[in-house]
Parts: sequence; C-alpha cells; structure tokens
Amino acid sequence: MGSARAEAPGETLPPLAVTATRTPTRADQLVAEVTVISREAIEQAAGRSLPELLSQQPGLQFSANGGLGKPSSVFVRGLDARHTLLLIDGVRYGSATTGTPIFDTLPLDAIERIEIVRGPLSSLYGSGAGGGVVQIFTRRGQAGLRANAIASVGNHGQGKLGGGFHFAEGLWDGAVQVGHLEIRGFSATNEKVPFGNFNPDPDGFRQDFATAQLGLKLPGDWRIGTNLLHSNGTSGFDDGPDADSRSILRTAMASIDLAGSVHSGWRTVTRVSRSEDRNITQTSASPFTDLGSYATVQQQFSHEHSIDTPVGELLLALDHLKQKASKPAAQYEHTERSITGVSAGWSGRRGAHTWQGSWRHDRNSQFGHENTGALGYGYDITAAWRVGASYGTTYVSPSFNQLYYPDFGNPTLVPEHGKSKELNVRYTLGPHQLRAAWFEQRIENYIPAGPKPENVPRTHIDGVSLSYDGRLQEWRLSASAEHVNPRNKTSGAATDGKLLPRRAKDSFKLGSNRNFGTFGLGGSLRAFGSRYDDVENAQKVAGFGTVDLHAEWRFQPQWSLGLNLNNLANKRYETVYGYNQPGREMLLTVRYAQR
Repeated sequence: MGSARAEAPGETLPPLAVTATRTPTRADQLVAEVTVISREAIEQAAGRSLPELLSQQPGLQFSANGGLGKPSSVFVRGLDARHTLLLIDGVRYGSATTGTPIFDTLPLDAIERIEIVRGPLSSLYGSGAGGGVVQIFTRRGQAGLRANAIASVGNHGQGKLGGGFHFAEGLWDGAVQVGHLEIRGFSATNEKVPFGNFNPDPDGFRQDFATAQLGLKLPGDWRIGTNLLHSNGTSGFDDGPDADSRSILRTAMASIDLAGSVHSGWRTVTRVSRSEDRNITQTSASPFTDLGSYATVQQQFSHEHSIDTPVGELLLALDHLKQKASKPAAQYEHTERSITGVSAGWSGRRGAHTWQGSWRHDRNSQFGHENTGALGYGYDITAAWRVGASYGTTYVSPSFNQLYYPDFGNPTLVPEHGKSKELNVRYTLGPHQLRAAWFEQRIENYIPAGPKPENVPRTHIDGVSLSYDGRLQEWRLSASAEHVNPRNKTSGAATDGKLLPRRAKDSFKLGSNRNFGTFGLGGSLRAFGSRYDDVENAQKVAGFGTVDLHAEWRFQPQWSLGLNLNNLANKRYETVYGYNQPGREMLLTVRYAQR
C-alpha cells in the first residue's frame, strides 16, 4: 500500500514500478507492498548472491546449499519458493522440473534494478505468483554513448572482470553488458550433510554472462525492442569423501516486444519471448545421479492493453505459455503443458481512496480451468496516515518432478489453492515512511517437499511485519522486523502443527548508508531465528546474524574504488542442514563509469 504526500524541495520522487499492476505506477501509490532495488544498492551488495541481496529486504528469506552458484531458494512471507514468480524483463524464468524460480545463475552485474511485490498476484500472472513476484530488469539504454567497466578481487580466490556500454541517440537505443566471474570457493558441506556427501575441499564456481538490448523508435510513440540474456556457469559440489561432481548451469532469455499508443490514453504492449534453464551434470560420484541435462524451455506470448478511464486505469491481457521439461535417462510421463490466461485489472486513485482489483481465468492443458481474483483498497485518514486491506485467491500447479519423477513423484497431485488476506497501516512524514502489516495465507491441497508427496488438506501461514525507510540528517536508513508462522494444519496428521521447512519464524534487518562528498560508507545487518530442515521438525538449524560493510571512494569523476567486508564477524552458519555459508569475505572493486 502506498500513501500520497507532497515532495520536499530536493527530495527524490518515489520510483515507478510496473510489476504490481503490469502498468507503470509510482511505488508509493500502489496498494501492494513494493520494493524497488536500485543499481546503486545492487553495487553496494558486491560479493553477495542475488538470493542474499533479496533476503536483505523486508519479508524475504533465503536458503542455499553453499555459496555462489549453488542451489538456493527465496521465501516471501513464509511461503514456499514455488509460490514466488520470477520475471526477467517481463519474461517468465525458472524450472518447470522443480517448479521454482532459478536465482542461482543471475549475476548482479547484469541487473539494472529489481522490483519485489509481496502478496497474491495469481490474478495477474497465473500459477506460481501465489506469494509475490520478483522482476529483474537488465541494463538499459540511456542518453548519449557511455561505457562502464569493473574489476574485482577477493578472498576464496574470487575475481571478476566485466564491462559494457549503453546509448540512446535519435531513433535507436541499446545496451550491452558482459562479465566473467571465478571463485575457488569453500567447502559447501560439513560433517552433518546427509548421505555422507561431505568432502572438505573447496567447491568453486565460474560464470560468463552477456546481456543485450536494442530498441527502435517508430512513428508516433511506438517502439520495437529486443532483450537478450545468456549466462554459462560451472559449479562444483561434494559427492562424498574425496569425491566431487560438476554441473554446467545455463540461462538464456530472448524477447521481442512492440509497444505504443493506439489512441490517447490507450497503450498496448505485445511480447513474444523464450526462456531456457539447463542444469547439465557432467560428472558425479553418486549412483543415484544420472549424467545429462535437466532442462526447462518456456515459450510465451502476451498481449495487453492499458486504458485510462474517468474512474481509473483498466488493464486487459492475454497470455499464452508453453512449458517443456526434459531430464536425463527415462523421460517424464508427460513433458509438455500449455496455459492460456485472460486477465483484467482495474487500479486508480481519487481523493483519499486508492484501489486495485484484478481477475484472471487460466486454462491449463493438464489441470483444466482456474479462476483467481484479488481486491485491495487504501484510505488516507490524513496526509500522513493510510490504512489498507486486501484479499486474493491463488493457485499453484505441481511441477514435473512432483508429478512424474521416477520413484519420487505422484501423478495424482492436484493444484494448490490459496486465500490471502492483509491489513496494513502506513505513516509518511517527509523522508520517513513506516509500514506495519498483518497477513494470512490459507492453502488447500498444499504440496510438501520430499519424495512421493501427497496433497496436504490445509496449511496456514500468518505473520506480522514492520518496516521503516527514511533519512536522518545525511544518513539513509532502513529497518524491518517480521514474525511468520508457517505450519501444517491437518488434524490427525503426524505433522499437524509442525513448521514448514527452512523458514525462520523471526527476522530483523537494518541498513544504513551515507555519502561524505567523494566518500561513501554503509552497512547492513541480517538476523534470523532458528528453523527446521524437515517436515517432522527433527533437524534444527540454528539462527544466525551477519554484518556486512561497504565503502567507496570516487577518486576521479568516472573512477571509484570500493571495499566490501561481508560477514564481518566471520560467523559460521547454515541455512540448510549440513551446508555451509561463506565466512568473512573481502572484495576490492575498481569501477569505471562515464556519466
């Protein structure tokens, strides 16, 4: 939810966000809770992975089987990783085999900004958006011709080189960014790891990536553009004493879109796109691991209209998605499915009232028809105080692994259906913004982790969150605290009342930044309570807290030197039972950017 306020002289206007409504809207005027992570904030998180950066934001947690390039998950408000949709420049990206977003292979240097929307968005995006949406925007063209370059070196054998350029001149705009990352790493496992997979040697990661964007202005305000992303990484992981395995991780995304105004106040966007995720196991010491490629290909078409009306903005959209999954050795019983969805949205603001509503109908070739809807409302009690409420329905389809993986899946699974509620209040005064929220998600036919899953009749997740963002003199400050309670609520079941795995009930985060002329300083603190790694709550993972510091010196207008100290206290901790997280890491970075 957002609140309206007059901008103080010299104060930066809130950023525009497109993910919450699929149309550009000021972030502070949205009903949903939205965070926009800028390029500056991304650079300050140097040395961290994308899931770690996301976990610094209110309401988000992560788990990872090691450091950079290792399997990871992001949880929004206590929901599963499967309940968050990942978009790259408007294109769906993730794994249809696991049913989760794939954050592991997305390098921070390829990203211009990130939008995070919390809450039910199935009524705009369909399956997978039950808990929220994270949208990644890659580097974009800007006025003039400007180049950039980066070189980093750090402990654990970490080194990085990259660079690119962007331009906008006349009818054309574009951007190109490339990079190479290599890290020798540390042991991803410890003595507690299941199945005797511990090996104390370093588990490294190497990655090359490239992004490209090109746009052409057409008569009127029309524009045709293309976006490309490709990354290729090699990741090592432990497979037992003196035994290592190696996988190639490939990410690819391509899209062509045409956008412009059909009439005054009537804008349309048409997009054709393709995304691909491949995990290719090259070597493995495990007799249970097949060598070869686990792959997801998603082909997408979308066409949407946004129309200004006297009572708000109307959105009409058509989406068609075809998913194809494949694996080594014996294939799945079914390898393809298609989903066609039509949706309508209505959002606006008049006087003290702000509203957003949406409805969607999906036809899934495997599971038939689904209807979802959402409604949110905010009311400005005063210029500073706003209260709000929202309600939405969601659904999430089972993944191909959950359905068909040999000796693991269950082909009788049905989609999950959820009901989400939220009450919130926001206070805004000058540069200070304080938000409190209570939220609840009830899920029917929840699909738990593990082999041979059975739909759980009822799962209940509720929680409260408190967040602050503002300025105190020259310091930019942020803080958040959250309590969530994700649990099984099936009477008579052995796991009734047990917490869902790998999510902490309590978390606290704090961040600060300040510029001193050509110098900049900042830091962040993350603290998470204990969690369980299994549905029976038998394997407890201890809570932890880490402190990261960063500093930057702009010694020339176009040159800067940065220093990051991550996990300053060298805290030893886990987010997954038996898997290590990085200790103290130092990264020295030289940047060049034409301005």
